[in-house]
Amino acid sequence: MKNLNELLQELGISKVKLAKYLGVSRQMIYNYLELESLNKWPKEKKILLFKLLNIEDGSDEAISKIKVTAEYLEDIEARLNQNIKNGADTDGYFDLKNLSKDEQTLVNDLIYLIKEKFTEEKNKDTYYEFLYLYHVLQSVDNVPEIKYIFAYLSKTTGFTDPMEFKFDETAQFILESIVFTAMNLYNNGGAQKSKLVASHERFVKEIENTKEEVLSRTQQLTTVKIQALRELGYNEINTENAQEVFNKMGEIQSRKVVMGERKDMANKAA
Repeated sequence: MKNLNELLQELGISKVKLAKYLGVSRQMIYNYLELESLNKWPKEKKILLFKLLNIEDGSDEAISKIKVTAEYLEDIEARLNQNIKNGADTDGYFDLKNLSKDEQTLVNDLIYLIKEKFTEEKNKDTYYEFLYLYHVLQSVDNVPEIKYIFAYLSKTTGFTDPMEFKFDETAQFILESIVFTAMNLYNNGGAQKSKLVASHERFVKEIENTKEEVLSRTQQLTTVKIQALRELGYNEINTENAQEVFNKMGEIQSRKVVMGERKDMANKAA
């Protein structure tokens, strides 16, 4: 089985993709690969694997004779794609036609993994794991550090080369170094809750201040919108008057800025 594991790794066949090909859960793939030999696999799954690898039997000798060439990789990919019903669970919900082949595969792998976690590996943490992930993904465009943290975690879990930088290399390098130092403190007992109370209080306070600023800004915009509708004689914003209302809101905000500057000048003169 060692030869098989090494071959699968060399071929770049993920546990998720192999699970989809064999029609089993990802956890079952781990169980299969921990068995002593392929002879202990269910017969139909063993035959599917032989077909994928284009071998007659699953002996170490047969697997060790496989030469991984570009042509062999293409054949493997073709057989995988032929057997896996790409998008079988998602085509009815999502239109993936405008995505590249790699993007479609990634979307399907993500959905397969999430579905599996919610069915076969569900525990009390599963819902919140994906809820928080959903929140983070919604913020990734506004917080670039999220991408760097994702990359850091991909590297530390062995999926990505530690010297690969797909984003801003300098920013990634700095954040990875800082997070690595922090994780060392966390894992090696260098950080104690009693010593971090003040730091966590600052963390909470900063989040609360940000929320207050956002709420205040939202309230200001609501006030400006109401004033703009009143000045224009409308009761609501619709597709026909939206641009006019937005222009009026900009005008009102500009007036407020000018009035504020004049008050500041008057106060200074006084």
